[in-house]
Amino acid sequence: MEKEMLKYRIALSMIKGIGPKLARNLIAYLKSESALFEEKLPTLRKVPGIGPALEQLLRNIDRPKLLQQAEEECCFIRKHQITPIFFSDPSYPHRLSYCTDAPLMIYVKGTNCFEAHHTIAIVGTRTPTEEGKELCEKLVSDLAERHPDTVIVSGLAYGVDICAHKAALKHHLPTIGVLAHGLDRLYPSMHRNVAKEMLKEGALITEFKSKTNPDRHNFVQRNRIIAGLSDAVVVVQSAAKGGALITAQLARDYNRDVLAFPGRPGDTFSKGCNNLIKTNVAALIESAQDLEYALGWEPGIQPPRAVQGNLFATLENEDQQKIMETLLEEEELNLNLLSLKCGIPVSKLSAILLDLEFKGLVKSKPGGIYRVVLST
Repeated sequence: MEKEMLKYRIALSMIKGIGPKLARNLIAYLKSESALFEEKLPTLRKVPGIGPALEQLLRNIDRPKLLQQAEEECCFIRKHQITPIFFSDPSYPHRLSYCTDAPLMIYVKGTNCFEAHHTIAIVGTRTPTEEGKELCEKLVSDLAERHPDTVIVSGLAYGVDICAHKAALKHHLPTIGVLAHGLDRLYPSMHRNVAKEMLKEGALITEFKSKTNPDRHNFVQRNRIIAGLSDAVVVVQSAAKGGALITAQLARDYNRDVLAFPGRPGDTFSKGCNNLIKTNVAALIESAQDLEYALGWEPGIQPPRAVQGNLFATLENEDQQKIMETLLEEEELNLNLLSLKCGIPVSKLSAILLDLEFKGLVKSKPGGIYRVVLST
């Protein structure tokens, strides 16, 4: 990314009140990110989506100061080998891009493992019981054995978060930590060694620029990224209120699966999970096998099978061919990712997939997952 473009993108992401939808309108209308900081207000007023409140916001922002701060951030990024990813970049996490309130810019330290076949968020209380820690460890261990292509996402906080990250490292699964502050620090500092290990095959990610403190409201804000990066959110233990429940509700709002381990009635750290299950926000799970069932994953590692020689014989057009080839390559995909990889709108793709199901070539599973029907 060119230095100047990066500076303007960072500055744009620092303006409160401008999300992906409006940013797209601004860039499309003005033809560049830099124009927002160079054009006069009458020109900006013509951009679709600019209302009185936003017009006032643009009138009041100190554009030179924003650009200076963005320039400082560019220097920090280069010095510490951090990867900035703008919402329009091809490398922006696809799962997160479907969220209407996704951040314009994310900062990544480590490896890009956002497009893994399976990505699961594991969250919960900061003070889990020994039973809760064991549930977390067992779930990650079984996922590593049965689905070694899984990435574990959490918030690097005390309790269930750090338990999930450590279990992922122990069982050689990539793990992503979503931070509530800039990458110039790590909170809590006692997790620094775990974070360093995570960078070898996983990543640390944040939407906050350097010098951003881990203030309380930032943790609530970062929870939407944990939910948005994942196929499903698993709540291990939670009290009646807490950040894990916020993450679960965000996942539900994003149309992601939510799963929770049940606990004994009356136990403090069972109340949150039990209520998620009772109110049908979360599915009840007790094991990795339950997670497989809820998400429509094939149990265990499937050995490769021979494809029928005439598998494509009944295909009618290039779109069907593209879909079949993509599913054969990926083994299985959800509807949104399949649409993205094939370049076919979801509305059109759904009709084609239904036709392929009638032909007996494609099988749909719970969670909007599709796979090719192969010969045995």
